[in-house]
Amino acid sequence: MVILVTGGAGFIGSNFLNIFVPRFPEHQFVNFDKLTYAANLESLDAVADLPNYAFHRGDLCNPADLKNAFDRVLPDQVFHFAAESHVDRSISGPGEFIQTNIVGTFNLLEACRAAFGGDSAKTLLHVSTDEVYGSLGDTGLFVETTAYDPSSPYSASKAASDHLVRAYSRTYGMNVRVTNCSNNYGPRQFPEKLIPLMILNALEGKALPVYGAGTNVRDWLYVTDHCEALWTVMQEGRPGQTYNIGGSNEVQNIAIVKAVCRILANRLNKPIEELEGLITYVADRPGHDFRYAIDASKAQDELGWRPTLSVEQGLELTVDWYLQNTAWIQHVRSGEYRNWIEQNYANRGAN
Repeated sequence: MVILVTGGAGFIGSNFLNIFVPRFPEHQFVNFDKLTYAANLESLDAVADLPNYAFHRGDLCNPADLKNAFDRVLPDQVFHFAAESHVDRSISGPGEFIQTNIVGTFNLLEACRAAFGGDSAKTLLHVSTDEVYGSLGDTGLFVETTAYDPSSPYSASKAASDHLVRAYSRTYGMNVRVTNCSNNYGPRQFPEKLIPLMILNALEGKALPVYGAGTNVRDWLYVTDHCEALWTVMQEGRPGQTYNIGGSNEVQNIAIVKAVCRILANRLNKPIEELEGLITYVADRPGHDFRYAIDASKAQDELGWRPTLSVEQGLELTVDWYLQNTAWIQHVRSGEYRNWIEQNYANRGAN
């Protein structure tokens, strides 16, 4: 079996390939990636030389790149990870999100439609986010039938791509699955996201910027738990179905930041007050959803998948990975990344 993975050099894609390429040597895995700022082939060093792994550089927004890849590898399964995913970047520059997440997904669907030729055994799994559902109040959970109500250009672009995938299933009979997951964290995550940003800033004695009062709630899902869920959905899920994937770990953002401080204080033998003293409350971002919470019972009941790690366990593994992979960190923190951090936080000010 040939498995094409779009965005395989990004955070979730690279963790996925690091798990499944060695686990299934009988399958051929092809990584199709544009190599944007958040992608890093060093994240795949462990599998790069394995005979069942290959890298194909290409852009979802270029149909010719996709046709070339599909013609060469003739995939049986496609895992669609590739996306622009950072909400703040979508607010300051939404154009790339429209192009990659909507137009890119459309191009991928067209490539699949042409290559699959109506073969119901060939399958596309589209990986999406719980942010498409909008914001919850103090109670309630997102289920697969929750109405879409996106708040940011990022979530709107992902909502549009979800609708396109489902439309191709209904119109053309394409065999698809859609997953909507909660906040992922873990190894190899680009340092613009909350947890790695907090880890690295704390290590350097820099401010730990927290939006608003830090009371926004997210459901946290360790990335390897998510990857196991995705493999299970692809192999065992029903055609045309949506599955919500969550960690059952609802935690306020400020509690996540303080947990990172506590773990780092323990690892570095530093007073926790020193690290917590770096916490700086900054002006909230526009349209910041208050709470996300996933009901993953469909995936649990139908497929038998369940998350295995608590937030505390996952955070300890994550902190340890960043402490042990300083060369990786140095290489991904490009000038573009540093400039973006400066531009994003410089004018917010402390509250």
